[in-house]
Amino acid sequence: MILQTDDGPLYYEVAEQTPPWVHDPQTIVFCHGIGTNCDVWASWMPVLAQHYRIVRFDTRGFGRSISPGRKIDWTLDRYADDILEIARATGTDRFHLVGESMGGTACLRLACRPDAPLLSLACASTSHRGSRIRRANEWREMVGRDGIAAWSAQMMGWRFHPDALPPAERTWFDSVQRETCAETLLDAADLLLQVDLAADLPKIRVPVLLLASDGSPFVPPEVSTEIHRLIEGSELAVFPGSRHGLPFSHARQCAQTLLAFLRRRQI
Repeated sequence: MILQTDDGPLYYEVAEQTPPWVHDPQTIVFCHGIGTNCDVWASWMPVLAQHYRIVRFDTRGFGRSISPGRKIDWTLDRYADDILEIARATGTDRFHLVGESMGGTACLRLACRPDAPLLSLACASTSHRGSRIRRANEWREMVGRDGIAAWSAQMMGWRFHPDALPPAERTWFDSVQRETCAETLLDAADLLLQVDLAADLPKIRVPVLLLASDGSPFVPPEVSTEIHRLIEGSELAVFPGSRHGLPFSHARQCAQTLLAFLRRRQI
């Protein structure tokens, strides 16, 4: 489905697959990061969809949320507002929120707002400060010199260990990255590198789960540790043998960790 906003279209999907004995299931909204689309969450679905209503959307400028020829308003608050617009369009009042990479940073920004209608927040491979993100400042030169296909090939190594994915999943992920608009990619990266949410994170009051890799070339483990320290009562799970593509390569494990977190917190 397509939601038309003042700044262009947002593609979204709603899955209502809970069995009939689950009355009024809560909703989980998923927000992905740079260079992919909402299908990155596909392997989370079998774990969560029997318990929760699932809303996924393509982040502005990526996947099917593209408005050719229109200049995107590149602000983190715009991305946070997109999450709220998707929630309203799907009839969702309060919800659990899951984000990865830049999508996770947008989720953190939303959670800092005192009126954010969140039940909980989970962030994977996420940074709160652009100055702590490695390598993204190299993208503009790389894409300008070698093109988007070379960028995607390099990203596959940064996101995943060589044996992390079955061939079909690896091919799919690379093909999605190669479809990314270079201008969108670089503008989004520039925005991300300017972010600093450190002073605002202590304002977050909902339960927070941080999912971190032990080998991301972009977001080292100490970044997740710092977020964990800044958000009182947050939980941190580190996944050995993972890189920045943790939410895709370790999708089922991440989903199971989230499900256990929500049950433990009795949200």
